[in-house]
Amino acid sequence: MNRIIKNMENKYLETSAQFVEDVFTDSEGKESASIVKQLVLEIRSKRFYLPELELIMVDELDCILGYAMFSRFHLEGKYENELLLLSPVAVKTELQRQHISKDIIEYGFEKAAQMGYQAVLVEGNPQNYRSRGFQTSADFGIMAGKNMSLPSKECLMVKELVKGALHHINGVVDYSDYEFLT
Repeated sequence: MNRIIKNMENKYLETSAQFVEDVFTDSEGKESASIVKQLVLEIRSKRFYLPELELIMVDELDCILGYAMFSRFHLEGKYENELLLLSPVAVKTELQRQHISKDIIEYGFEKAAQMGYQAVLVEGNPQNYRSRGFQTSADFGIMAGKNMSLPSKECLMVKELVKGALHHINGVVDYSDYEFLT
């Protein structure tokens, strides 16, 4: 099976949002999936959206196999042109554990670094992201805000795209710019 990573194009906007909802329905249920789809649509409508960093992987029939969205993010009004948020990430249920998300995310890291971004923030299961080079953000002075409910502080992670970038990026993560980011 051929796998091609692409930036978001207009022809994929609707099908990719539906893809994300379908994947999350399988893993987390319909209500949670609907919220994740709304998050995709919300990020697309904000100034933080970067279509060149909304990525999909397709097969030779142009069917979506995987998805990842990187968008600009700020800490207390700073670092918006240096820091990205990785959310959401989705892989077709029957194709999970086949390095699809790894390939998309690694491609995103390279592209983001070329665009001048220095670090990526993600909230999720540390087991899923440590192998991609993510570390606990609190270790770098990037703390979860009051509007966040994490199972543990290790679930908020950050990765440098540029060596030493996290020496000057710090602050509180606040999701108040988003209705659907939890």
